[in-house]
Amino acid sequence: MTALDAVSIITAKRDGGELSDAQIDWVVDGFTTGKVADEQMSALAMAILLRGMSRRETARWTAAMIASGSRMDFTGLSRPTVDKHSTGGVGDKITLPLAPLVAACGAAVPQLSGRGLGHTGGTLDKLESIPGWRAEVPIARMREILADPAIGAVVCAAGADLAPADKRLYALRDVTGTVESIPLIASSIMSKKIAEGTASLVLDVKVGAGAFMKSIDDARELATAMVELGADSGVRTVALLTAMDTPLGDTAGNALEVAESVRVLAGGGPADIVELTVALAREMVRLAGLDVDPAEVLADGRAMDHWRAMVRAQGGDPDAALPVARHTETVRAPHTGVLTRLDAMGVGLAAWRLGAGRARQGDPVQFGAGVEMHAKPGDSVTAGQPLLTLHTDTPEAFPGALAALGSAFDIGVADQWSAPPLLLGRIAR
Repeated sequence: MTALDAVSIITAKRDGGELSDAQIDWVVDGFTTGKVADEQMSALAMAILLRGMSRRETARWTAAMIASGSRMDFTGLSRPTVDKHSTGGVGDKITLPLAPLVAACGAAVPQLSGRGLGHTGGTLDKLESIPGWRAEVPIARMREILADPAIGAVVCAAGADLAPADKRLYALRDVTGTVESIPLIASSIMSKKIAEGTASLVLDVKVGAGAFMKSIDDARELATAMVELGADSGVRTVALLTAMDTPLGDTAGNALEVAESVRVLAGGGPADIVELTVALAREMVRLAGLDVDPAEVLADGRAMDHWRAMVRAQGGDPDAALPVARHTETVRAPHTGVLTRLDAMGVGLAAWRLGAGRARQGDPVQFGAGVEMHAKPGDSVTAGQPLLTLHTDTPEAFPGALAALGSAFDIGVADQWSAPPLLLGRIAR
């Protein structure tokens, strides 16, 4: 057997070759153990970005990422397990009402989530704005919570030993211009979700200005790759393509989004948040084999009961006051008309600059910072009416946030706007 080495693997992919299973296993293991240097893996990531990967290569790469660490197992639970993953957007607080809703429908929801980076918010950052809430949950405690019929959902940070090769590789991709590789995105997401041990998975693949996938074709390609990876690994997987040109809901921030999520669980909240929460919940309960309508469970208050129990199970106080920013600034409508556009990227950048997000992993966030939206596309507005309220503890951040919002909205006439769909497609096997 020919000896394997990093340079020959890099040049094989650089020249358009298809890597063998042995080459993929060797290079991922070598990167995990330090035998393959960061600069060599960075070169290989760039070659993959430029040359792509076949379905077989992507599946093997994902398997090697999983094999670099431990794998969780929830097969002993009496409830079916199902999880959801979003590719990230602005105002995307869907996990917060969704996890307790699906748990209230009878499933166990082991949701491993992350923190925000740049313009996209992080689920853990949002939940950590609740006083006392903790993101770190030991495996044994996760099983206890998931098995408890009064709770049934955990939203927590992944352990250090879950697909550690992917964590190292993502850090390199972030600084070497290789984040956009669809095979690497798909394997990064699915390696963690498969290692998590869930039996079923629903993917929310965002499309548009505030998403990583700007075009429907790219989003469909990514969704298809992830659904195939799930099928190859025995995880029942469905993907929904959803719009992200306009922020979801009426807030972008941490505590602001928690408060909005509680309103949804209480039977109110923005229509788009309710629509997407129920759509994803229906996919999740169907994959879990449950005969229940999540819309009815949301309406009758059971989801709120599970939310409160879920927060308490992780040390949080669901009745505690949420953090509030010390300073606010209002953006007003310059003239009368109809709001025809509110750019998700502009709002996301503004929230980030106000302190709701971070530029680098490990940076602190302000729990009260963010953007509150008083009008959404299709709404009539009058000159001087508040459109947006900016929240921060650091008022010196206002100029940068206002600059991000300077071209983020348009006001026109009614016939210049028609309501776009929120749900753009569904990918399944």
